[in-house]
Amino acid sequence: MQYGFVLDQRRCIGCHACTVACKSENDVPLGDFRTWVKYTEVGQFPSVKRHFAVLRCNQCTDAPCVTVCPVTALHKRPDGIVDLDKDICIGCKACMQACPYDALALNEETGGAEKCHFCAHRVEQNLKPACEVVCPETAIISGDLHDPESPVSKILAEVGGSTVRRPEQGTGPNVFYLGAHEASLEPGTAHEEDMYIWSDRREPKVDLPEADRQALQRDDARVVLDVNHKVHWGWKVSAYLLTKGIAAGAAMWAPFMATAGVGSDFARNYLPELIALFFLVVTNVLLVLDLKRPKLFLTIVLRPNTKSWLVKGAYVLMAFGAITTTIIAARLLGWHGVADTLRWLNVVAASMTAAYTAFLFAQCEGRDLWQNTRLLLPHLLVQALCVGGAVLLPFLPDAKLAIAVAVLAVAHHLCGLIERFGKHDTHNAKMAAALMPGVKMWRGSGLSAFYFGMSTTTIAALLGVMLVTSGAANPAALVFCAVLGHVGLFLYEQAYIRAGQLPPLA
Repeated sequence: MQYGFVLDQRRCIGCHACTVACKSENDVPLGDFRTWVKYTEVGQFPSVKRHFAVLRCNQCTDAPCVTVCPVTALHKRPDGIVDLDKDICIGCKACMQACPYDALALNEETGGAEKCHFCAHRVEQNLKPACEVVCPETAIISGDLHDPESPVSKILAEVGGSTVRRPEQGTGPNVFYLGAHEASLEPGTAHEEDMYIWSDRREPKVDLPEADRQALQRDDARVVLDVNHKVHWGWKVSAYLLTKGIAAGAAMWAPFMATAGVGSDFARNYLPELIALFFLVVTNVLLVLDLKRPKLFLTIVLRPNTKSWLVKGAYVLMAFGAITTTIIAARLLGWHGVADTLRWLNVVAASMTAAYTAFLFAQCEGRDLWQNTRLLLPHLLVQALCVGGAVLLPFLPDAKLAIAVAVLAVAHHLCGLIERFGKHDTHNAKMAAALMPGVKMWRGSGLSAFYFGMSTTTIAALLGVMLVTSGAANPAALVFCAVLGHVGLFLYEQAYIRAGQLPPLA
C-alpha cells in the first residue's frame, strides 16, 4: 500500500485554498507551510502565461529524511505515509538537508521539524486530506497508488504523461503532476525577482554570476510567488568542521612526532592527544548547541537510527575520544609502549573522525554540492592534516612537518577550486558551485569568504615554512600562522556550507 497524490495543474487556479486548509487543519505556524502554491510566469510580453505548482512532501518510497534522522522521529508507515513524531525530534535539521523537495520546516516555537503527513489523522478515519476536500477544482486527488481501482491510479492510467519532481534523486516520489510546466517543477531554472507579486521577499533572491545565470536559468521564465527557503545550517556547522579537523589532524600526526628531534618530551608525548581532546570537546559542544532541542541530545544514543551517519558519526567521535583518553592514561601510568602502539590505532579513528562527514553529507539528498564524496572525503582528510599539523608547529617546529602543512594547504586550495570549477552532474550542484564565491566573509562585506579563506590558509602555511626553515621559528609567530590558517579554513567552510543550501529545492 502506498498513499500518494495526483496534482492536476491543468485544473489548478492558484487560489491557495489547499494552503489555508492545511495550515488550519494542522495548526501550522505563521510563515511556515506544509503545502503551498508556487507561481511561475513563462514567456515574454505580451505572450506571458502564469503556471501554478502545488508543492508538498512527496511521501517518498525511499525517503532520505527517514534515513538521515538520527532518532527515528521520521518513519514510513505501512500505508506509505512518511510521518513525524514531533515529540522525539531533537531539531538537528538534517532532514531538511536530506529532503530534495524543501518539504520540512522548522517550528521555531517548539524547536522541532514539521511536514505534511497526508493528514494521517483524517485518513485513519476514512476521511480525505483537508487540502483535497477544499479544492474547488478537484485538482487534488489522493489514494492508494498500489490499488489499480483507486482514483489516483485511474487518472494516472487514463491521462498519462504525468511527471514528478527531481526524479534524478532516486527517492521514488509519490506525488504526480499532470499538466505542470517544467519551469515550475525544476527548481532554480526560472530566475527570481527582487519582489513577489503581493509581498516583499523575506530572504533576498539568489544572485548568480551573469555567465552562470545565462547557462543555468531560462530567460523566459521567472518565479513571481513562492515561500521562503531557509538556510538551516550556519556558522556552528562550519566551526564544527574546523574543530573536528584540528582534533583529528593532531592525532593523525602524533605517531610521526614521537621521533621528531624538536620540542620537549611533553610536546611529543602528550600534546597531540591533549589538543585532540580539547578540540573534540569543542566539536561536541558545537554539535549540541546547533540542536534546536539540545536537552534531547542523548536521544541519539538512547534510540539511535543506525542508518544515519549522524549516529555513526557519534559512535566514531566516542571511539576517537576513548582511544585518545586511553593514550594519555597510559602515558601517565608510564606505559609508553602501549601509548605508542595505541597512537597508530588512533590514526584510524582520527581518519574516520575527519572523513565521516563526507558520508553524512552524501545522505543530504537536497544538497547536491555536498554529495561529491570522491572529492569531499580526501578533501576532509587533507584539511584535517593541514590544520592539525599547523596547531602542532609552534610546539614541534619540525621542518618536515612545516613543509607537509604547506603542501596540504596547497592541496586544500586545489580541492576548493575543483569544487568551484570542476564537473558537476546536476543543476543544483552547478548552481551551488557558482554561488560559493558570492558568500561574503560577513554581512555587508565585499570580500569573498571562499577566495579569501583559501588564500589565507595557503599564505599562513607558506609563512610557517619560511619561519621554520629559516631558523626563525618563534612560537608566537607560529601560533599566529596557525590561527590565521584556521580562520581561513573556517571562512572556506562558511562558503561551502552556505552555498550548498542556497539553490532552491522547490
